[in-house]
Amino acid sequence: MVKKRYAMMNRVAITQIGLCTPLGQDPQQVLDRLIAGDTSAMQRSDTLLFEHPTLVAPVTAALPAIPAKLIQFDCRNNQLLLCAAQQITATIEQAKRDLGHARIGVVLGTSTSGISKGEAALSYRNQHGHFPADYHYFQQELGSTSDFLRQYFELDGPCYTISTACSSSAKVFASAKRLLSANLCDMVIVGGVDSLCQLTVNGFNALESVSKGHCNPFSINRDGINIGEGAALFVLTAGESDVMLAGIGESSDAHHISAPHPEGAGAITAMQAALQDANIAAQDIGYINLHGTATPKNDAMESRAVVEVFGANTPPCSSTKPLVGHTLGAAGAIEAAFCYLLLSTHNHDQALPPHQWDGQIDPQDPSIALVERHQVAAKGTLNYVMSNSFAFGGSNASLIFCRNEA
Repeated sequence: MVKKRYAMMNRVAITQIGLCTPLGQDPQQVLDRLIAGDTSAMQRSDTLLFEHPTLVAPVTAALPAIPAKLIQFDCRNNQLLLCAAQQITATIEQAKRDLGHARIGVVLGTSTSGISKGEAALSYRNQHGHFPADYHYFQQELGSTSDFLRQYFELDGPCYTISTACSSSAKVFASAKRLLSANLCDMVIVGGVDSLCQLTVNGFNALESVSKGHCNPFSINRDGINIGEGAALFVLTAGESDVMLAGIGESSDAHHISAPHPEGAGAITAMQAALQDANIAAQDIGYINLHGTATPKNDAMESRAVVEVFGANTPPCSSTKPLVGHTLGAAGAIEAAFCYLLLSTHNHDQALPPHQWDGQIDPQDPSIALVERHQVAAKGTLNYVMSNSFAFGGSNASLIFCRNEA
């Protein structure tokens, strides 16, 4: 009973989410496409990669215009963010009346910010000899992302951006929990956003990390990532909600600037810390959303780490990156949103996202229980799910979400 009470007190309520993903914006639509293993969001681009076409996952829906009073923030990254923000506007406006502007914080993760706007400005400068009048350098500064959202909602609470590559918008949950625990905020808006741009796609291609076809996580034939874009936002408070943030684990193994620790030391530490923070056992986890980038080194490391933490009989696992690409600084938040939807009332059948790959096992990697089509939660109930984000430089984060009654 004491253990249960501690776990309940340590949780954070998720009162609402906002989505802008390659799978859509409506929660039910996104969940349905996730459960169906729908990879149709992946599209061929002839303009992003200099050398040859590549598969990417763009958001194809029409995006809202940046309000005139915030026109200096006008860039695609902030349009994606605004699309998600509009879905939580009513909640934030009510919270401002109840809590006050200064008691609501903003912590976002990104790795691109408005770089695509900078790319367009440089192209214009090469043609005309000067930058366009509407170009503002700070649009591509990492801090401008969270500052845009703060100004859009007219908030005065703590506001900052985290940029730790692929773990950026997973680590925001830890920051929010600390802000709430320290009584610096009564509510924190967290999430992540990243947009497709040439710099990122060509940068990863220079690292020989971009797949020549469709990404193929945990296959012996895997050869790299596909890049996507999108945004996801969460409203976090103390108290209770149907779906809760149950535990957070972070680590920084600093093994290498771009390669993960081969035995997954940092990943193991992060997952174990998340389980400890949630005050649950490894066998309580009903599903793991893998980082699953489909790069040779990540998948080898992650499979070893998962088996080390969970034993030979791992929970059902899948990577959702074949559906939406690797959304980089937004990946932690978007995949956390997938976990939220799996635990929500939208998931009537307790279904799990299938692992989309060619089915060719890599005999060098430990076996993990990859989700098959039409697979549902064990015993028909999904109570705890884990989402992993493992970044360049050894910046790792593992999140655990649960149903309130778990």
